[in-house]
Amino acid sequence: MKDLQLTTEMLDRAQERFEETFEQMTIDEANKMLAPLIKSVTWLMWHTARELDIQISGLNETEPLWTSNGWSEKFGLNLPDDTEDWRHTPAEAAKVIVTDRQLVLDYLAVSIEFTKHYLKKIDEASFSDVIDTNWDPPVTRQVRIVSAIDDAVMHSGQAVYTRRLVIGK
Repeated sequence: MKDLQLTTEMLDRAQERFEETFEQMTIDEANKMLAPLIKSVTWLMWHTARELDIQISGLNETEPLWTSNGWSEKFGLNLPDDTEDWRHTPAEAAKVIVTDRQLVLDYLAVSIEFTKHYLKKIDEASFSDVIDTNWDPPVTRQVRIVSAIDDAVMHSGQAVYTRRLVIGK
């Protein structure tokens, strides 16, 4: 159980980093893409929320919050609901622009809470279950969870770096 506590604390730290970064920027600064491979802070937050939502929904065998809780309509992005945002071209990533700061913060918070709730109820014996045979080696539940959380932590650090590039602090 200690591993799961560490995992949820890692998610908390990533969320804090995102929130602190976002608070220090205007919405225009947060939406700014400095270069094709340097995504905006808005995209990084949205993508992190989507990644957690999609990956944990898959493990939980439920419809993603993105569609089941109306986040798609709230964001109103010019992207399909099944967009593979981890494969976004710079042009696709540039479409992730929001005007409501709270919308991004709320979707991230809901996705993180959804993930933490899943982690609290999961049977640790199921960590070794193979859940995706499309990879070599096949992906276990544990590997998928670690991958999703690692992605969140990595992107929160990228958001800090991007903020520093955009506003110089």
